[in-house]
Amino acid sequence: MTDRYFDNFMLDFVEEKANVKGIEQEEEQKEEQDPLLKLLSTPYPTLSEKLKRAALDLKETIVVETWGFTGQKVEDFTLYRGTLGTAFLLLKSYQVTGNKNDLDLSSEIIKVCDSASSSSRVVTFLIGRAGVCALGAVVAKHQGNEQMLDYYLTQFKEIKVGEDVPDEIIRGRAGYLWACLFLNKNLGDGTIPSTHTDDKMEQSAVVDKIVENGRKLGATTTCPLMFEYNGERYWGAAHGLAGVMHVLMNFELAPDVLADVKATLKYMINNRFSSGNYPREEDKRKDDLVYWCHGAPGVALTLVKAAKDKEFLEAAEDAAEVVWKRGLLKKVGICHGISGNAYVFLSLYRMTGNVELLHKAKAFACFLLDRAHKLISEGQMHGGDTSYFLFEGIGGMAHLFLDMTDPANARFPGYEL
Repeated sequence: MTDRYFDNFMLDFVEEKANVKGIEQEEEQKEEQDPLLKLLSTPYPTLSEKLKRAALDLKETIVVETWGFTGQKVEDFTLYRGTLGTAFLLLKSYQVTGNKNDLDLSSEIIKVCDSASSSSRVVTFLIGRAGVCALGAVVAKHQGNEQMLDYYLTQFKEIKVGEDVPDEIIRGRAGYLWACLFLNKNLGDGTIPSTHTDDKMEQSAVVDKIVENGRKLGATTTCPLMFEYNGERYWGAAHGLAGVMHVLMNFELAPDVLADVKATLKYMINNRFSSGNYPREEDKRKDDLVYWCHGAPGVALTLVKAAKDKEFLEAAEDAAEVVWKRGLLKKVGICHGISGNAYVFLSLYRMTGNVELLHKAKAFACFLLDRAHKLISEGQMHGGDTSYFLFEGIGGMAHLFLDMTDPANARFPGYEL
């Protein structure tokens, strides 16, 4: 066990069996002694039902802690570590269970977040006004509420992406573009057209600006595209190369731009650590973080996006091995915790159909199901900087558990589409 992660003692693959037969007596005894190992051999339908029940219990706690019994003032409206994340979780719960009460409560929360975010100048899905309007529109669509759908779409289209906006996911242009993609996926292609009447709102213009900035900074390095956030040249999904490349690959790119994206990914692969992990920053090469925000997990998800090319698929699988060995983190969340790292295996499973990858996702989920509460109570595991919210707390664990009920359609929230 290290300061950041637990040693992973789980097998790379355990066959699911209703009754354990035909294996060594020692393994039988070990399974009887360890509830976690017993969970790993549980038939998937039974396990997914356990995970769903746990998720719904967590959801009730999260609602009380982040919203209250009758609603309350929103201190942080964002999806990343605020009340909008609870609305996102409630939408996910509705999609899994069909419980309309979850959908209606999600709508109520979004309305308060809408008011709280009205003066925000941040344009992204995860911490900005775009997230409120985009999620509000999707929830309104599910409710069949055309009036609110029109309202949120109108509000979204009024968002301006200024010159002072950075390029990354959490606070930048890539995060705004992701919100556009989220709307188009859930409401239909062309909901937010690639060309808009206001030239500051054209998706294509935002893409072009990202590429322009990336090439300008890239000219000072040996990487075709490079970006800065707060003066640092990050590589990860949250603030750097992996996140920007992931978003760009959702668009029809000119051949020269696509070539630069692929060459940037190759640069990252060629300059990863010997361990297979990826640096946090261009100039600070300390091999310590295995998170979505910084390190192999976020890069792996981006490489899966590019996995039509064999070398990128192989690199994604290599990154997933790092996550398996060092990704059983002492935190529960999506951004920098076990819940987020599990999505690496789900993403690769979706791409390859390899059941060993599904097993690894299941192993991380089972570790949380069996041990998270106890480890948190004992102080051996961190419940999150914002304990009940989506990206840093148990909200992420609840979301993962719900996604495990349908792994073929699981998506890392706010990143995969």
